[in-house]
Amino acid sequence: MNAQPLMLDVDTGIDDAAAIAFAIGAGADLVGITTVAGNCAIDQATDNTLRVLSHLGADTVPVFRGASRPLVASLHHAPYMHGDDGLGGANLPPAEVEEQDLTAPEAIVAMAEEFAGELVFVSVGPMTNLAIAMSLRPQIVDQIARVVIMGGAYFNPGNRTPYAEFNAYIDPDALDQVFQAQWNEIYAVGLDVTHQVEISPAIWNAIPKDAGGTAGLVRAVSKSAIEGATRDGFYLHDPLAVGVGLDPSIVTAGNYSVRVETAGERRGQTIVEEGGNVRVAKEVDATAFMRQFCDAVGIPYGNDA
Repeated sequence: MNAQPLMLDVDTGIDDAAAIAFAIGAGADLVGITTVAGNCAIDQATDNTLRVLSHLGADTVPVFRGASRPLVASLHHAPYMHGDDGLGGANLPPAEVEEQDLTAPEAIVAMAEEFAGELVFVSVGPMTNLAIAMSLRPQIVDQIARVVIMGGAYFNPGNRTPYAEFNAYIDPDALDQVFQAQWNEIYAVGLDVTHQVEISPAIWNAIPKDAGGTAGLVRAVSKSAIEGATRDGFYLHDPLAVGVGLDPSIVTAGNYSVRVETAGERRGQTIVEEGGNVRVAKEVDATAFMRQFCDAVGIPYGNDA
């Protein structure tokens, strides 16, 4: 996997927690995590991120609090999916470390400068922090080596509305701003591919009930999704974006220009036209990714389950 410095931008709900666990388990060079309002409010997202890192013994990774609301659009959260605590009732103990003094946009600017030409930036929440950072320092578009976005539904229906994926719906203005920039390399990982990778009930049931570390965390945060009546499994939306950040070859992508509807009934709709600079993921090697994910977090997969 890619050994480039990695920065994550999260609105830590259940699949964000799994994405952090994957990055740590895969041995990524995780240089910082920024938080943003989305799945839950910014206070909760930041606290959840600190708790997850502490649980994983990775509390030396710096955490930077970010935007508390979208650029323009009204704010929505998703307790119906992530629970009142944002972590599906995982009940992780409080962290013993605190967030950093820099804000998330300031941290993105600083990391882009420090790791110019190398930094991989993976955003698995609304794009608010990245859009603000671009406004603060437009040069980051040239400095960041690769941007990976978990957001959008390019060829499939949305999951927040028939037109829009959740992250795109929450801050469509920020996402559109990000898509219009001329990044060195930008990947869009939408529902078209994330719905192809999931922890099935069989995989979940094979995780020991007393598992600790990354395996225990994944079991705890995915419990509500597995045991709930509305879904058959736990989609790995955010972990797949991390996977693309580490190894883009895990997906097959095409080049498109993307614009985002920012208001009205189709708010958050991601509209593609062939020939742009955005690498939109169209297919994923689901077996290879699931093997990578399960190996990294220490849970059984396939014949191991």
